[in-house]
Amino acid sequence: MPEILDDKSEHCVPFILERLNLHKEYYKSKGEQPPPFFIGLNGVQGAGKTTLRVDPSWKVSTLSATLSSPPYNLPTVVLSIDDLYLSHDAQIELAKTHAGNPLVQHRGEPSTHDVALGAKLFAAIRFHESNIRIPSYDKSAFSGQGDRRPESEWEVINREGTNPVEVVIFEGWCVGFRALSDAELEKKWEDAKVEGGEYRGQLAKHTLENLAFVNKKLRDYDQLTDQLNAFLHIDAADTQYVYAWRLEQETALRAAKGTGMTDEQVVNFVNGYYPAYELYTDVLRNGIYGQEKGRQLRLVVEKDRRVKEVIKI
Repeated sequence: MPEILDDKSEHCVPFILERLNLHKEYYKSKGEQPPPFFIGLNGVQGAGKTTLRVDPSWKVSTLSATLSSPPYNLPTVVLSIDDLYLSHDAQIELAKTHAGNPLVQHRGEPSTHDVALGAKLFAAIRFHESNIRIPSYDKSAFSGQGDRRPESEWEVINREGTNPVEVVIFEGWCVGFRALSDAELEKKWEDAKVEGGEYRGQLAKHTLENLAFVNKKLRDYDQLTDQLNAFLHIDAADTQYVYAWRLEQETALRAAKGTGMTDEQVVNFVNGYYPAYELYTDVLRNGIYGQEKGRQLRLVVEKDRRVKEVIKI
């Protein structure tokens, strides 16, 4: 892959600092100590939001390092929604209970995360509790089915003698998704069914009942989304780019490690996520905060992952 320069931080860091200053001023005007500042970060898989093997240009670790270093010196922690996946046993039980729903036979879609664990973690950080353990998920466990690591292996933050976390970056492919109404869900599904030969998605290949199960479970995620003080959306100009980006990742992995998914496995893997992109991307593009403006930044990237448009919502 050609080297890609970081063209995202120059937009994201000023936006975060602006919103953080407003956050602090608001609480200080009330005579209160500001709670930690929560930032949501969403991007399709491979868009450049996390530490990716084939896109070292801009990642969460870069953003975290910038905020925690001079001149900002903001104690920052990165949380991934991937680390909230259900335990292996719980995922097996979910799949068994809904055996006819292919969307929940493996981790990925909304409903396969432990939202209660996430809410408990958010609360602990918000109230400056000490010695907070950050969940960690091992995607290689059980031959790739994955499982949560033992608590003894979880990172600990807010240790005694250290400054408590001030900034939380909550990242993931479905962070910020908002559930649709039943009518909106059915319309999107019906529209996908009539697109005919031009249809490139996966939505129409699932039953409305199975989609509705995931959509209903997504409403639980609002208890996390509603706590995000600001939101960054790395949006692909065409969500179909995710297939090429994931193929690039696995090609690099096979070259480096001698192992990885085949091209066919990659396509099947992305297919499992793609219905959610079709359902909820418009929600992100329209803004997750409703009529409240200024709290969301959307970076539209082309296939080369370079920013082509910056939109403040």
